[in-house]
Amino acid sequence: MIKELQLKILPEEAVNEQSLRRVVCRETGENPESVNAVRVLKRSIDARQRTVFVNVTLRVFICEEPAEAEYKTIEYKDISDSKPVVVVGAGPAGLFAALRLIELGLRPVVIERGKNVRDRKKDIARISREQFVHPESNYCFGEGGAGAYSDGKLYTRSKKRGSVDRILNIFCQHGASVSILSDAHPHIGTDKLSRVIENIRNRILHSGGEVYFETCMDSLIIRNDEVMGVHTRDGRVFMGPVILATGHSARDVYRYFTSQHIAIEAKGIAVGVRLEHPQTLIDRIRYHRKDGRGKYLPAAEYSFVTQSAGRGVYSFCMCPGGIVVPAASSPEEVVVNGMSPSNRGSRWANAGMVVEIRPEDLPDCTDVASVSCDMSLSTVSNDVSAHSPAIQSEHLSVMRFQEQLERICRFQGGMRQTAPAQRMADFMQKRCSPDLPVSSYAPGLQISPLHDWMPEFITSRLRESFRQFDKVSRGFLTNEAVMIGVETRTSSPVRILRDRKTMQHVTLKGLYPCGEGAGYAGGIVSAAIDGELCAEQAARLLRR
Repeated sequence: MIKELQLKILPEEAVNEQSLRRVVCRETGENPESVNAVRVLKRSIDARQRTVFVNVTLRVFICEEPAEAEYKTIEYKDISDSKPVVVVGAGPAGLFAALRLIELGLRPVVIERGKNVRDRKKDIARISREQFVHPESNYCFGEGGAGAYSDGKLYTRSKKRGSVDRILNIFCQHGASVSILSDAHPHIGTDKLSRVIENIRNRILHSGGEVYFETCMDSLIIRNDEVMGVHTRDGRVFMGPVILATGHSARDVYRYFTSQHIAIEAKGIAVGVRLEHPQTLIDRIRYHRKDGRGKYLPAAEYSFVTQSAGRGVYSFCMCPGGIVVPAASSPEEVVVNGMSPSNRGSRWANAGMVVEIRPEDLPDCTDVASVSCDMSLSTVSNDVSAHSPAIQSEHLSVMRFQEQLERICRFQGGMRQTAPAQRMADFMQKRCSPDLPVSSYAPGLQISPLHDWMPEFITSRLRESFRQFDKVSRGFLTNEAVMIGVETRTSSPVRILRDRKTMQHVTLKGLYPCGEGAGYAGGIVSAAIDGELCAEQAARLLRR
């Protein structure tokens, strides 16, 4: 007999299968010997009251063994002799597009500008150790994409476009913990995600697909308004329909599209800082307990969202028990992000605190030029514009603003990967911090008046929102927290226009703009779903 139970239990009762068996026997009156297995279908923490509970949905096997595996698997056949589809980028969108192509009987040819995930780790370590940013192998570029080093978060609200469960099952098939199938906010952990990514790559190769690293697309091959393949920087040619999954930081792709008059448009992003608290403080606030999370609860999370002067302000990519990392894709900029290991065991909690920016906001954002240093916005703007005349296009206005702020941030941090920072309460009072707390940010922090040089339309909204967040969670606004600049890579500043039905570019047949870099996703799972959808449409094109 199989029973499903929905229970609200104490954290110590939900800690493992043995404790769950005891709860099941108590609730059902079953003999312990008759309960053969207990599987957790859903699990979430309810910390709204003084007593913290865990909500669980259990599937209980009484007097019988589970007949099915804990996750569904997909059979990937040999497609060595099948028609090719070029997949540009090996992030979540590109990798899941490649897997779906194999399912559909097509041969994915994946080209990735960065290195494989193992060699990429060495270049990432150099950023903290030597303050050296490799422009093609960093936190944004390389196998796994930006998502490989952002905690491996798998929570998404994009549930109407495809099956989230399908994506999670594929992750499990390639080595992720089955806990991601039940957790309300599933995550793999940066330390374990690299192995999963390698397994996906090996699956592609074993099935007859191709994967090329350190291979950067230089241009599209276009004939009669149809994309036939790509040229690469090293002179190679790859033929086939193109799924373009280059990620949110491939600015050279956006410049190329603009120079070739390929339809794109400016897209809103969110900009702000990475806010770091002691994890023990967040535990006490969120769990309403002086002793914090205690022995049985995980590192506490938070999620805040509000409106200020007509724009959204919210926490982004919250990393409990995590670290702040240098996420620049060029040595000329400073950008920060956050990540967590699977055990979420560090001393710190961090999250992006960002303000919504729309393209129409930027003509009035001249205060970004008011920088209390010798580097003015016009200086930075001229430097950025030198990359290509196409930078002047209005379609790249948000990207240009993003670049300018990152370059000013580098100057404020000391012209290396040292990041400018300010204590939270000092920021609220518009005073320079005399010192800074110990931080997880390995390249180091530089005392800086963020309130003075960041755009006022951002800082004023952050101040108002922090007051609101503190009313909800007393103690959140504190000088124990440090604000680290800047968080700008929340999403792509450009949308590559495509047809809603065919997923193809609006003017170019055979080109499938895909995932976060094309402006159609906002995280690992939604990018993976979008990759699968693009693969399905590419298969339909080839069948026709």
